[in-house]
Amino acid sequence: MPVADTTVADIRRFNRFYTQRLGILQEAWLDSPFSLTEARVLYELCTHDTLTATRIGSDLGLDPGYLSRMLRAFEKKGLIQRRPAPGDARQNLVAITPKGRKAFAPLEATSESKVAQSIAKLGKTDRRRLVAAMGTIENLLSAGTDRRREARIRAPRHGDFGWIVARHAELYAEEYGWTEPFEGLCAGIVADFLNSFDAKKERCFIAELNGEPVGSAFLAKDAKPGIARIRLVLVDPSARGLGLGRKLTHECIKFARKAGYKGITLWTHSVLVAARDIYSKAGFTLTSSEPKKSWGQDVVSEIWDMKL
Repeated sequence: MPVADTTVADIRRFNRFYTQRLGILQEAWLDSPFSLTEARVLYELCTHDTLTATRIGSDLGLDPGYLSRMLRAFEKKGLIQRRPAPGDARQNLVAITPKGRKAFAPLEATSESKVAQSIAKLGKTDRRRLVAAMGTIENLLSAGTDRRREARIRAPRHGDFGWIVARHAELYAEEYGWTEPFEGLCAGIVADFLNSFDAKKERCFIAELNGEPVGSAFLAKDAKPGIARIRLVLVDPSARGLGLGRKLTHECIKFARKAGYKGITLWTHSVLVAARDIYSKAGFTLTSSEPKKSWGQDVVSEIWDMKL
């Protein structure tokens, strides 16, 4: 579909900047005997024991004929070895040779040095911002594809709490039309959590994918003694389908048990179908619901509880 705004132009401008910055436009990659594509194929072979030519072509999106000619040239130079795959003579297993590793080693060292030089003037915070921005690009463009993606759950860092408020506000406005007071509610929850934080009884969990925060969940003390409350559970659309909502909820339940709570409660809404399914499968029970007008929309507020 045509993109009406400047998104396409902005992406092309960034591509021009990035290709020039990395020296991709040069005929030889980093003054080596190899083109960028040849270097990437050698990198894949150096980081795997063996690969099939089909797998290399599929992973890198290379034309089979072009890749075949490249591999023949590598084999002629003694950089790789090829042999039929056991049980399938139509497939060739490709492996790097010691000569190939030796030829690639200076290129790998130069590449790492160039990247290190390009970020040498950046402080720790800016380096983290850079990696997170790259993660955003990778997460958004790989969402919905078969690319293997692995996320991790970690403790919060500086800036994560601001991200939690901002991302809740952006996402719920976009997907459900919830207005500004909802952002104020999220900001208040975060402020209360931070201002009265009890490390023995409370936790915040952040889901991270490719260096970028993509999810959150809080386990906090409820007003009722002995009861914990799960709050601000979120999974960004770029990371959906990885089971992060279930994992974040599980981390909250696990910590609640460890902290000695007798039960857990949470507040959600009927429109959040995926979240409700997670809570139900985790062992929560819907105990009350109430139609109301909130954040510019008609919603059904729900309370879910679990005994520990």
